[in-house]
Amino acid sequence: MGLASLLSASCSSTAPDEPDEPENAIRIGALLPFSGSESAIGRNLEQAMLLAVEDVTAAGGLEGRPFDIVSRDSHSSQDRGLDQLLSLIYTDDVRYLVGPEENELARDIAIEVKKEDLLHMLPSYAAPSIARREDDGGRVRLAPSPLGIGCALAKTIVSEGVRTANSLSARDDYNTAVSTEFTTHFAALQGRILPSVTFKPGAQTYKDKINAAFNPERTAGRTLLAAYPSAASTIVTEWTVHGRPGRWLLGPALHTEVFLANIPQGTLDDNSYGISPSLSLRSECSPNPDDPAGEALSCTRWNAEAFTYHFSRRWNHEVPFPAAHFYYDGVVLIAMGLVYGYATTGQIITSGNELRQKILELNDPKNEVAVWWDLKAAMAKLRAGTPLRYIGAAAEYEFDTYGASRNHIMQKWTIQGDKFVDGDPFDAKCIVQQ
Repeated sequence: MGLASLLSASCSSTAPDEPDEPENAIRIGALLPFSGSESAIGRNLEQAMLLAVEDVTAAGGLEGRPFDIVSRDSHSSQDRGLDQLLSLIYTDDVRYLVGPEENELARDIAIEVKKEDLLHMLPSYAAPSIARREDDGGRVRLAPSPLGIGCALAKTIVSEGVRTANSLSARDDYNTAVSTEFTTHFAALQGRILPSVTFKPGAQTYKDKINAAFNPERTAGRTLLAAYPSAASTIVTEWTVHGRPGRWLLGPALHTEVFLANIPQGTLDDNSYGISPSLSLRSECSPNPDDPAGEALSCTRWNAEAFTYHFSRRWNHEVPFPAAHFYYDGVVLIAMGLVYGYATTGQIITSGNELRQKILELNDPKNEVAVWWDLKAAMAKLRAGTPLRYIGAAAEYEFDTYGASRNHIMQKWTIQGDKFVDGDPFDAKCIVQQ
């Protein structure tokens, strides 16, 4: 069966407009950047979540009840975003949260998640790491941690013979963590770390920081740019004017159209590349026989292309950002946990800690699989009490005991003109367990 006919048969039908809020819905709260410096991504992520609730509702919902998304605007701001997060909890009375994109906001809300015992789904690359078990509140992290990203960045440049490196990183929790993990792993692999530079986002110019990072007397073989798109695009533009010294290594937060649209075209064509989580599934990959280290993979992209088709068919030919795949999966994982929880307990689970445990129980590698493009069959089995692990739009999920994804397949990417070009995925397992 072809891709188009398979998805037409398996997924929910398209609709020209977003539906009104359904009655008696199971509501999932979302905090997304619809305005401010990161606004370009917010709508795309919401579309992925709306598509997910359409698909799980079309698959029968929760005992006939539909799912729905309640969205609020983070304004790309820590202070204003926190107010909106609190409104989702105490005004909208949601028990299940997805997002936000902003690392600091996700940290700020941790106390409320624990106090109210909420389920907090964290799809963002920049989400805080999950490092310990808690009795109240349930956090689930879908994207690889800063440790995994930093390890992948370091291993990649070492494999290419780079012997010196440094970083130019924003002073925020996520980018500081990525920079620290990168330099730590690079040093552990016998690389030499040159002086790194940090900056506070929001400055009118970063000229002095660029000069410090690319000191002509000790220019590094690669300089990691660990920042969000708004600041990073300004830095790359000023770096271009400065003569394009050195060679960039780009962090995963820059694999987005927001960054691409705000840098001079052609600036990074021959000089830079980035690393992000791969959207190829583990089962789509096999070892590349030409790689003696056994880390390079040969992978297909059927799953990612199928989701792109499904998304664009629903949203007037728009294409999902890479992060949107994770947001879709976050909603589906919540729905699967609730349906399975009802089948095994006879109640709708409102405890975040209990729901997290159900999600972890489902995604045991020993369980039969459920695929995103046939949720009708998956939900029927879950209603019968059969545990199913989820193969989603972004990954085949498996979690550690704390709720952090074990995904470690990464992807190298470059920028050619005005487009991203993906390279072959690779296995970035680290010596330190994530």
